[in-house]
Amino acid sequence: MIGGRRAVVTGIGVVAPGGPTRDAFWQMLLDGRTATRRISFFDASGFRSQIAAEVDFDPRARGLTPQEVARTDRFVQFAMVAADEAVADSGLDLDSGTGVDHDRLSISLGSAVGATMRLEDEYVRVTDGGRNWVVDPAYGSRFLSQALVPSSGAAELAVRYRAHGPASVMSTGCTSGIDAIGYALQLIEDGDADVVIAGASDAPISPISVACFDAIRATSARNDSPESASRPFDATRDGFVMGEGGAVMVVEEYEHARARGAHVYAEVAGFANRCNAFHMTGLRPDGVEMSAAIDEVLRQGRLDPDAVDYVNAHGSGTKQNDRHETAAVKRSLGQHAYETPMSSIKSMVGHSLGAIGSIEVAACALAVEHDAVPPTANLENRDPECDLDYVPKTARDHRTDVALSVGSGFGGFQSAILLVDPERGSR
Repeated sequence: MIGGRRAVVTGIGVVAPGGPTRDAFWQMLLDGRTATRRISFFDASGFRSQIAAEVDFDPRARGLTPQEVARTDRFVQFAMVAADEAVADSGLDLDSGTGVDHDRLSISLGSAVGATMRLEDEYVRVTDGGRNWVVDPAYGSRFLSQALVPSSGAAELAVRYRAHGPASVMSTGCTSGIDAIGYALQLIEDGDADVVIAGASDAPISPISVACFDAIRATSARNDSPESASRPFDATRDGFVMGEGGAVMVVEEYEHARARGAHVYAEVAGFANRCNAFHMTGLRPDGVEMSAAIDEVLRQGRLDPDAVDYVNAHGSGTKQNDRHETAAVKRSLGQHAYETPMSSIKSMVGHSLGAIGSIEVAACALAVEHDAVPPTANLENRDPECDLDYVPKTARDHRTDVALSVGSGFGGFQSAILLVDPERGSR
Protein backbone atom coordinates (compact mmCIF):
# COMPACT_ATOMS: atom_id res chain seq x y z
CA MET A 1 0.00 0.00 0.00
CA ILE A 2 1.37 3.38 -1.06
CA GLY A 3 -0.39 6.70 -0.53
CA GLY A 4 -3.24 5.30 1.54
CA ARG A 5 -5.31 3.85 -1.32
CA ARG A 6 -5.53 0.06 -1.18
CA ALA A 7 -6.30 -2.31 -4.07
CA VAL A 8 -8.27 -5.51 -3.55
CA VAL A 9 -9.43 -8.36 -5.78
CA THR A 10 -13.23 -8.60 -5.80
CA GLY A 11 -13.78 -10.79 -8.87
CA ILE A 12 -11.89 -13.61 -10.61
CA GLY A 13 -12.41 -15.20 -14.01
CA VAL A 14 -10.28 -18.00 -15.43
CA VAL A 15 -10.11 -19.87 -18.74
CA ALA A 16 -7.37 -22.48 -18.36
CA PRO A 17 -6.49 -25.91 -19.75
CA GLY A 18 -8.45 -28.47 -17.78
CA GLY A 19 -10.20 -25.69 -15.87
CA PRO A 20 -12.31 -23.52 -18.18
CA THR A 21 -13.96 -21.64 -15.30
CA ARG A 22 -12.69 -20.26 -12.01
CA ASP A 23 -14.13 -23.06 -9.87
CA ALA A 24 -13.12 -25.83 -12.28
CA PHE A 25 -9.61 -24.40 -12.43
CA TRP A 26 -9.23 -24.33 -8.65
CA GLN A 27 -10.58 -27.86 -8.26
CA MET A 28 -8.19 -29.09 -10.93
CA LEU A 29 -5.25 -27.60 -9.04
CA LEU A 30 -6.37 -29.14 -5.76
CA ASP A 31 -6.74 -32.51 -7.49
CA GLY A 32 -3.25 -32.22 -8.98
CA ARG A 33 -4.52 -33.08 -12.48
CA THR A 34 -2.54 -32.23 -15.59
CA ALA A 35 -4.00 -30.94 -18.87
CA THR A 36 -1.11 -31.68 -21.22
CA ARG A 37 -1.96 -33.77 -24.28
CA ARG A 38 -0.72 -34.19 -27.85
CA ILE A 39 -1.43 -31.08 -29.93
CA SER A 40 -4.79 -31.32 -31.70
CA PHE A 41 -4.93 -27.90 -33.39
CA PHE A 42 -2.61 -28.93 -36.26
CA ASP A 43 -0.37 -31.79 -37.32
CA ALA A 44 2.62 -31.42 -35.03
CA SER A 45 4.33 -34.66 -36.03
CA GLY A 46 7.23 -32.80 -37.66
CA PHE A 47 8.10 -30.86 -34.51
CA ARG A 48 10.47 -31.79 -31.73
CA SER A 49 7.79 -30.95 -29.12
CA GLN A 50 4.36 -32.28 -30.09
CA ILE A 51 2.48 -31.63 -26.86
CA ALA A 52 0.65 -28.72 -25.28
CA ALA A 53 -2.01 -27.83 -22.72
CA GLU A 54 -5.06 -26.83 -24.78
CA VAL A 55 -8.28 -25.30 -23.48
CA ASP A 56 -11.56 -27.08 -24.26
CA PHE A 57 -13.29 -23.90 -25.36
CA ASP A 58 -16.39 -23.03 -27.35
CA PRO A 59 -16.74 -19.24 -27.35
CA ARG A 60 -20.41 -19.31 -28.35
CA ALA A 61 -21.24 -21.66 -25.51
CA ARG A 62 -19.52 -19.19 -23.20
CA GLY A 63 -21.76 -16.32 -24.26
CA LEU A 64 -19.97 -14.67 -27.18
CA THR A 65 -22.04 -13.73 -30.20
CA PRO A 66 -21.26 -14.98 -33.73
CA GLN A 67 -20.19 -11.43 -34.63
CA GLU A 68 -17.76 -11.27 -31.69
CA VAL A 69 -16.29 -14.64 -32.61
CA ALA A 70 -15.88 -13.62 -36.26
CA ARG A 71 -13.87 -10.49 -35.53
CA THR A 72 -11.69 -11.68 -32.64
CA ASP A 73 -8.72 -13.96 -32.19
CA ARG A 74 -8.84 -16.79 -29.67
CA PHE A 75 -6.71 -14.81 -27.19
CA VAL A 76 -9.29 -11.99 -27.21
CA GLN A 77 -12.10 -14.49 -26.72
CA PHE A 78 -10.30 -15.90 -23.66
CA ALA A 79 -10.03 -12.38 -22.24
CA MET A 80 -13.69 -11.56 -22.89
CA VAL A 81 -15.00 -14.76 -21.31
CA ALA A 82 -12.68 -14.50 -18.28
CA ALA A 83 -13.59 -10.83 -17.81
CA ASP A 84 -17.32 -11.62 -17.96
CA GLU A 85 -16.84 -14.21 -15.23
CA ALA A 86 -14.78 -11.82 -13.12
CA VAL A 87 -17.25 -8.95 -13.43
CA ALA A 88 -20.19 -11.21 -12.58
CA ASP A 89 -18.24 -12.60 -9.61
CA SER A 90 -17.50 -9.09 -8.34
CA GLY A 91 -21.17 -8.12 -8.20
CA LEU A 92 -20.53 -4.88 -10.09
CA ASP A 93 -23.43 -3.70 -12.24
CA LEU A 94 -21.66 -2.20 -15.22
CA ASP A 95 -24.75 -2.10 -17.40
CA SER A 96 -26.79 0.32 -15.31
CA GLY A 97 -23.72 2.18 -14.09
CA THR A 98 -25.04 2.40 -10.55
CA GLY A 99 -22.18 2.66 -8.12
CA VAL A 100 -19.59 2.72 -10.90
CA ASP A 101 -18.13 5.83 -12.48
CA HIS A 102 -17.18 4.67 -15.98
CA ASP A 103 -14.67 7.51 -16.23
CA ARG A 104 -12.83 5.80 -13.36
CA LEU A 105 -13.13 2.29 -14.78
CA SER A 106 -9.92 1.09 -16.46
CA ILE A 107 -8.55 -1.84 -18.44
CA SER A 108 -5.10 -3.41 -18.01
CA LEU A 109 -4.55 -6.44 -20.22
CA GLY A 110 -1.37 -8.37 -20.87
CA SER A 111 -0.41 -10.62 -23.78
CA ALA A 112 2.97 -11.86 -24.91
CA VAL A 113 2.17 -12.79 -28.50
CA GLY A 114 -1.32 -11.43 -29.19
CA ALA A 115 -3.26 -12.83 -32.14
CA THR A 116 -0.66 -15.35 -33.26
CA MET A 117 -3.17 -17.95 -34.42
CA ARG A 118 -5.25 -15.45 -36.42
CA LEU A 119 -2.19 -13.86 -38.01
CA GLU A 120 -0.79 -17.21 -39.06
CA ASP A 121 -4.11 -18.20 -40.63
CA GLU A 122 -4.31 -14.86 -42.42
CA TYR A 123 -0.75 -15.19 -43.70
CA VAL A 124 -1.67 -18.45 -45.37
CA ARG A 125 -4.70 -16.76 -46.94
CA VAL A 126 -2.96 -13.66 -48.30
CA THR A 127 0.01 -15.65 -49.62
CA ASP A 128 -1.94 -18.29 -51.51
CA GLY A 129 -1.11 -21.01 -49.03
CA GLY A 130 2.26 -19.55 -48.07
CA ARG A 131 3.72 -19.73 -51.57
CA ASN A 132 3.18 -16.36 -53.28
CA TRP A 133 1.84 -12.98 -52.19
CA VAL A 134 -1.68 -12.31 -53.41
CA VAL A 135 -2.34 -8.74 -54.44
CA ASP A 136 -6.13 -8.88 -54.17
CA PRO A 137 -6.93 -7.29 -50.76
CA ALA A 138 -10.22 -9.15 -50.63
CA TYR A 139 -8.18 -12.29 -49.99
CA GLY A 140 -7.57 -11.15 -46.41
CA SER A 141 -10.14 -10.76 -43.67
CA ARG A 142 -11.50 -7.28 -42.99
CA PHE A 143 -10.56 -7.93 -39.37
CA LEU A 144 -6.89 -8.49 -40.21
CA SER A 145 -5.90 -5.15 -38.66
CA GLN A 146 -7.37 -6.25 -35.33
CA ALA A 147 -5.19 -9.34 -35.43
CA LEU A 148 -2.11 -7.27 -36.21
CA VAL A 149 -2.25 -5.08 -33.10
CA PRO A 150 -1.99 -6.64 -29.59
CA SER A 151 -4.15 -3.82 -28.23
CA SER A 152 -7.26 -5.40 -29.77
CA GLY A 153 -7.96 -7.34 -26.58
CA ALA A 154 -7.88 -4.27 -24.35
CA ALA A 155 -9.98 -2.35 -26.87
CA GLU A 156 -12.65 -5.07 -26.90
CA LEU A 157 -12.85 -5.05 -23.11
CA ALA A 158 -13.03 -1.25 -22.96
CA VAL A 159 -15.99 -1.22 -25.37
CA ARG A 160 -17.63 -4.19 -23.64
CA TYR A 161 -17.70 -2.48 -20.25
CA ARG A 162 -17.69 1.18 -21.33
CA ALA A 163 -14.40 1.74 -19.53
CA HIS A 164 -13.42 5.36 -20.17
CA GLY A 165 -10.42 5.41 -17.84
CA PRO A 166 -6.88 4.48 -18.88
CA ALA A 167 -6.66 1.35 -21.05
CA SER A 168 -3.26 -0.28 -21.31
CA VAL A 169 -1.55 -3.28 -22.87
CA MET A 170 1.38 -5.03 -21.22
CA SER A 171 3.61 -7.12 -23.44
CA THR A 172 6.63 -8.07 -21.38
CA GLY A 173 6.87 -11.69 -22.41
CA CYS A 174 6.10 -14.21 -19.71
CA THR A 175 5.69 -11.56 -17.00
CA SER A 176 2.91 -9.75 -18.90
CA GLY A 177 0.13 -11.11 -16.67
CA ILE A 178 1.80 -10.11 -13.42
CA ASP A 179 2.73 -6.72 -14.85
CA ALA A 180 -0.85 -6.03 -16.00
CA ILE A 181 -2.20 -6.64 -12.51
CA GLY A 182 0.68 -4.66 -11.03
CA TYR A 183 -0.24 -1.73 -13.23
CA ALA A 184 -3.83 -2.00 -11.97
CA LEU A 185 -2.47 -1.62 -8.45
CA GLN A 186 -0.56 1.48 -9.50
CA LEU A 187 -3.63 3.02 -11.17
CA ILE A 188 -5.59 2.63 -7.95
CA GLU A 189 -2.81 3.79 -5.66
CA ASP A 190 -2.23 6.88 -7.82
CA GLY A 191 -5.93 7.74 -7.79
CA ASP A 192 -6.38 7.32 -11.55
CA ALA A 193 -9.03 4.60 -11.26
CA ASP A 194 -11.42 3.08 -8.74
CA VAL A 195 -11.96 -0.20 -10.60
CA VAL A 196 -9.58 -1.93 -13.02
CA ILE A 197 -10.43 -4.99 -15.10
CA ALA A 198 -6.98 -6.54 -15.21
CA GLY A 199 -5.33 -9.73 -16.37
CA ALA A 200 -3.84 -11.39 -19.41
CA SER A 201 -4.55 -13.89 -22.15
CA ASP A 202 -2.62 -15.74 -24.84
CA ALA A 203 -3.42 -18.39 -27.45
CA PRO A 204 0.00 -19.30 -28.83
CA ILE A 205 -0.45 -22.94 -29.84
CA SER A 206 0.29 -22.54 -33.54
CA PRO A 207 3.05 -23.85 -35.82
CA ILE A 208 5.06 -20.62 -35.69
CA SER A 209 5.09 -20.53 -31.88
CA VAL A 210 5.92 -24.21 -31.53
CA ALA A 211 8.75 -23.78 -34.06
CA CYS A 212 10.05 -20.76 -32.16
CA PHE A 213 10.58 -22.67 -28.94
CA ASP A 214 11.63 -25.85 -30.71
CA ALA A 215 14.47 -23.91 -32.29
CA ILE A 216 15.99 -23.06 -28.92
CA ARG A 217 15.03 -26.41 -27.34
CA ALA A 218 13.09 -24.68 -24.56
CA THR A 219 10.09 -27.02 -24.65
CA SER A 220 9.72 -30.60 -23.50
CA ALA A 221 10.09 -33.41 -26.02
CA ARG A 222 8.45 -35.96 -23.74
CA ASN A 223 5.91 -36.73 -26.45
CA ASP A 224 5.29 -40.32 -25.38
CA SER A 225 3.96 -39.28 -21.94
CA PRO A 226 2.42 -35.80 -22.26
CA GLU A 227 0.66 -35.84 -18.89
CA SER A 228 4.01 -36.08 -17.10
CA ALA A 229 5.98 -33.81 -19.43
CA SER A 230 5.79 -30.63 -17.36
CA ARG A 231 7.87 -31.40 -14.29
CA PRO A 232 9.32 -28.27 -12.68
CA PHE A 233 12.16 -28.78 -10.20
CA ASP A 234 12.44 -32.46 -11.12
CA ALA A 235 15.91 -33.76 -11.99
CA THR A 236 14.58 -35.25 -15.25
CA ARG A 237 12.83 -32.12 -16.55
CA ASP A 238 13.59 -31.20 -20.15
CA GLY A 239 11.75 -27.93 -20.76
CA PHE A 240 8.37 -26.30 -20.49
CA VAL A 241 5.06 -27.35 -22.02
CA MET A 242 3.24 -24.69 -24.01
CA GLY A 243 -0.25 -23.78 -22.85
CA GLU A 244 -2.95 -21.22 -23.52
CA GLY A 245 -5.73 -19.43 -21.66
CA GLY A 246 -6.32 -16.34 -19.61
CA ALA A 247 -7.33 -14.93 -16.26
CA VAL A 248 -8.92 -11.59 -15.50
CA MET A 249 -9.56 -9.97 -12.14
CA VAL A 250 -11.60 -7.06 -10.92
CA VAL A 251 -9.10 -5.00 -8.92
CA GLU A 252 -10.91 -2.38 -6.89
CA GLU A 253 -10.08 0.40 -4.48
CA TYR A 254 -10.71 -0.97 -0.98
CA GLU A 255 -13.11 1.71 0.27
CA HIS A 256 -15.04 1.57 -3.00
CA ALA A 257 -15.43 -2.20 -2.57
CA ARG A 258 -16.35 -1.92 1.11
CA ALA A 259 -18.99 0.72 0.41
CA ARG A 260 -20.91 -1.67 -1.81
CA GLY A 261 -20.36 -4.70 0.44
CA ALA A 262 -18.22 -6.59 -2.05
CA HIS A 263 -16.57 -9.88 -1.25
CA VAL A 264 -12.77 -9.48 -1.13
CA TYR A 265 -10.51 -12.37 -2.10
CA ALA A 266 -7.20 -10.69 -1.32
CA GLU A 267 -5.41 -7.38 -1.25
CA VAL A 268 -2.74 -6.61 -3.85
CA ALA A 269 -0.15 -5.28 -1.45
CA GLY A 270 2.89 -4.81 -3.66
CA PHE A 271 4.27 -5.11 -7.18
CA ALA A 272 7.75 -4.69 -8.62
CA ASN A 273 9.64 -5.59 -11.78
CA ARG A 274 13.28 -5.60 -12.74
CA CYS A 275 15.39 -6.54 -15.76
CA ASN A 276 18.63 -8.46 -15.63
CA ALA A 277 19.90 -6.70 -18.81
CA PHE A 278 21.90 -9.84 -19.42
CA HIS A 279 20.67 -12.05 -22.26
CA MET A 280 17.55 -12.58 -24.37
CA THR A 281 16.94 -16.08 -23.05
CA GLY A 282 19.64 -16.61 -20.42
CA LEU A 283 19.41 -16.01 -16.66
CA ARG A 284 22.02 -15.14 -14.10
CA PRO A 285 22.26 -18.13 -11.75
CA ASP A 286 22.26 -16.00 -8.59
CA GLY A 287 18.73 -14.63 -9.13
CA VAL A 288 19.71 -11.12 -8.00
CA GLU A 289 17.14 -9.23 -10.07
CA MET A 290 14.21 -11.46 -9.12
CA SER A 291 15.34 -11.18 -5.52
CA ALA A 292 15.35 -7.37 -5.83
CA ALA A 293 11.75 -7.47 -7.06
CA ILE A 294 10.75 -9.70 -4.13
CA ASP A 295 12.48 -7.38 -1.66
CA GLU A 296 10.62 -4.40 -3.12
CA VAL A 297 7.15 -5.95 -2.87
CA LEU A 298 7.83 -6.88 0.75
CA ARG A 299 8.87 -3.29 1.40
CA GLN A 300 5.69 -1.99 -0.21
CA GLY A 301 3.60 -4.44 1.82
CA ARG A 302 5.51 -3.51 5.00
CA LEU A 303 6.18 -7.17 5.66
CA ASP A 304 9.20 -9.10 6.84
CA PRO A 305 10.34 -12.09 4.78
CA ASP A 306 9.12 -14.41 7.54
CA ALA A 307 5.54 -13.28 6.85
CA VAL A 308 5.38 -15.04 3.46
CA ASP A 309 3.17 -18.14 3.68
CA TYR A 310 3.31 -19.37 0.09
CA VAL A 311 5.39 -18.75 -3.03
CA ASN A 312 3.81 -19.38 -6.41
CA ALA A 313 6.85 -20.12 -8.53
CA HIS A 314 7.42 -19.28 -12.15
CA GLY A 315 8.54 -22.91 -12.25
CA SER A 316 8.73 -23.31 -16.01
CA GLY A 317 10.54 -26.64 -15.96
CA THR A 318 13.71 -25.45 -17.65
CA LYS A 319 16.86 -26.23 -15.74
CA GLN A 320 18.19 -22.67 -15.57
CA ASN A 321 14.88 -21.09 -14.57
CA ASP A 322 14.11 -23.45 -11.70
CA ARG A 323 17.60 -23.03 -10.24
CA HIS A 324 17.54 -19.27 -10.83
CA GLU A 325 14.33 -18.63 -8.91
CA THR A 326 15.22 -21.09 -6.17
CA ALA A 327 18.32 -18.96 -5.60
CA ALA A 328 16.27 -15.75 -5.71
CA VAL A 329 13.74 -16.94 -3.13
CA LYS A 330 16.52 -18.10 -0.80
CA ARG A 331 18.31 -14.76 -1.22
CA SER A 332 15.17 -12.80 -0.25
CA LEU A 333 13.55 -15.05 2.37
CA GLY A 334 16.71 -16.44 3.94
CA GLN A 335 16.16 -19.42 6.24
CA HIS A 336 12.39 -18.90 5.98
CA ALA A 337 12.58 -20.05 2.35
CA TYR A 338 13.13 -23.61 3.55
CA GLU A 339 9.95 -23.44 5.66
CA THR A 340 7.69 -21.92 2.97
CA PRO A 341 5.63 -24.01 0.52
CA MET A 342 6.53 -23.12 -3.07
CA SER A 343 4.85 -24.72 -6.08
CA SER A 344 4.44 -24.41 -9.84
CA ILE A 345 0.98 -24.73 -11.39
CA LYS A 346 2.62 -24.86 -14.83
CA SER A 347 3.07 -28.54 -14.03
CA MET A 348 -0.71 -28.83 -14.52
CA VAL A 349 -1.84 -26.06 -16.92
CA GLY A 350 1.33 -25.58 -18.95
CA HIS A 351 3.03 -22.30 -19.76
CA SER A 352 0.66 -19.92 -21.55
CA LEU A 353 3.37 -17.28 -22.05
CA GLY A 354 1.96 -13.84 -21.17
CA ALA A 355 -1.26 -15.25 -19.73
CA ILE A 356 0.29 -17.51 -17.14
CA GLY A 357 1.24 -14.70 -14.76
CA SER A 358 -2.40 -13.68 -14.35
CA ILE A 359 -3.50 -17.31 -14.02
CA GLU A 360 -0.92 -17.74 -11.26
CA VAL A 361 -2.10 -14.57 -9.50
CA ALA A 362 -5.63 -15.97 -9.62
CA ALA A 363 -4.30 -19.15 -7.99
CA CYS A 364 -2.68 -17.04 -5.27
CA ALA A 365 -5.90 -15.15 -4.57
CA LEU A 366 -7.75 -18.46 -4.30
CA ALA A 367 -5.02 -19.85 -2.03
CA VAL A 368 -5.53 -16.88 0.31
CA GLU A 369 -9.30 -17.35 0.10
CA HIS A 370 -9.27 -21.08 0.86
CA ASP A 371 -6.11 -21.52 2.97
CA ALA A 372 -4.77 -24.18 0.62
CA VAL A 373 -1.81 -24.33 -1.73
CA PRO A 374 -1.70 -26.23 -5.03
CA PRO A 375 0.97 -28.84 -5.69
CA THR A 376 3.76 -29.25 -8.20
CA ALA A 377 2.60 -32.22 -10.26
CA ASN A 378 5.04 -34.78 -11.65
CA LEU A 379 7.75 -33.96 -9.11
CA GLU A 380 9.31 -37.38 -8.58
CA ASN A 381 13.05 -36.81 -8.14
CA ARG A 382 14.03 -33.35 -6.99
CA ASP A 383 17.00 -31.63 -8.59
CA PRO A 384 19.64 -31.43 -5.83
CA GLU A 385 20.14 -27.75 -6.70
CA CYS A 386 16.43 -27.12 -6.09
CA ASP A 387 16.23 -27.80 -2.37
CA LEU A 388 13.06 -26.05 -1.18
CA ASP A 389 9.58 -27.38 -0.34
CA TYR A 390 7.89 -27.57 -3.77
CA VAL A 391 4.68 -29.30 -2.49
CA PRO A 392 5.18 -32.43 -4.61
CA LYS A 393 2.12 -33.99 -6.29
CA THR A 394 -0.49 -33.32 -3.59
CA ALA A 395 -2.23 -30.07 -2.58
CA ARG A 396 -1.85 -28.97 1.01
CA ASP A 397 -4.14 -27.30 3.52
CA HIS A 398 -2.06 -24.39 4.70
CA ARG A 399 -2.99 -21.07 6.26
CA THR A 400 -2.13 -18.53 3.60
CA ASP A 401 -2.36 -14.92 4.69
CA VAL A 402 0.49 -13.79 2.43
CA ALA A 403 1.10 -15.22 -1.06
CA LEU A 404 4.00 -14.19 -3.25
CA SER A 405 3.96 -14.84 -7.01
CA VAL A 406 7.08 -14.43 -9.14
CA GLY A 407 7.62 -14.44 -12.89
CA SER A 408 10.55 -14.53 -15.26
CA GLY A 409 10.47 -13.79 -18.98
CA PHE A 410 12.69 -13.88 -22.04
CA GLY A 411 14.46 -10.56 -22.32
CA GLY A 412 15.45 -10.63 -18.67
CA PHE A 413 12.12 -9.47 -17.23
CA GLN A 414 11.64 -10.31 -13.55
CA SER A 415 8.42 -9.55 -11.69
CA ALA A 416 6.95 -10.14 -8.26
CA ILE A 417 3.52 -9.44 -6.82
CA LEU A 418 2.19 -9.82 -3.29
CA LEU A 419 -1.35 -10.84 -2.31
CA VAL A 420 -2.46 -10.75 1.30
CA ASP A 421 -5.55 -11.38 3.35
CA PRO A 422 -6.75 -7.82 4.15
CA GLU A 423 -8.09 -9.03 7.49
CA ARG A 424 -5.16 -11.25 8.40
CA GLY A 425 -4.62 -9.57 11.73
CA SER A 426 -8.13 -10.46 12.90
CA ARG A 427 -8.14 -14.16 11.94
